[in-house]
Amino acid sequence: MSTAVMVVVAVVVVALVAVVVAAAARQARTRRLRRRFGPEYDRAVERQGGRAAAEHELMDRERRHGELSLRDLDPGQRELYRGQWTQVQERFVDAPEAALDQADRLVTVVMDKRGYPARDFEDRAAHLSVEHGRALDHYRRGRDIRLRATREKTSTEDLRQAMVHYRALFEDLVPEHAGDRAGERAGHEAAPGAAAEQRGGGPAPRS
Repeated sequence: MSTAVMVVVAVVVVALVAVVVAAAARQARTRRLRRRFGPEYDRAVERQGGRAAAEHELMDRERRHGELSLRDLDPGQRELYRGQWTQVQERFVDAPEAALDQADRLVTVVMDKRGYPARDFEDRAAHLSVEHGRALDHYRRGRDIRLRATREKTSTEDLRQAMVHYRALFEDLVPEHAGDRAGERAGHEAAPGAAAEQRGGGPAPRS
């Protein structure tokens, strides 16, 4: 075999190895982002129209999230907000729509206290998705029901499900003990709302 042929073979082999390594890196990146963002990964792919653009956006979220000065709640703050959440759930029995509005305001206050920017919903969602991807899916579902309730008549069961969704996010942001991640520990195979109900049940619908 001539030297020229050997050089060509070597170049081809190196190129093939580079292609294999690049493909493996892309697959590893996709698996990592899917694990981290959960349902938000598929939402980004649908919105961006492709996996490459979606992953670029999600990595940009990680970069911007890393610039935040996030903080845990101290025991007094956790007790305060969990007490307020109990009041919200109790109000649901007599005024479900008003209770949902309160739940939305309370999680927004908690996000601000934790250090998340509280500008518009999509900005909050982008930052939440990095560490609270599965709980964020609950947040979106609960908010969608709440907004729909302002435009049309909504059943008490739908409102109850919205409250369960809000509770999933609240539990993730305000764990009972420091370092806990209740919402992220919820079974990934469970239907939205199921894990929150198992942790003590959502608010009872009005009779």
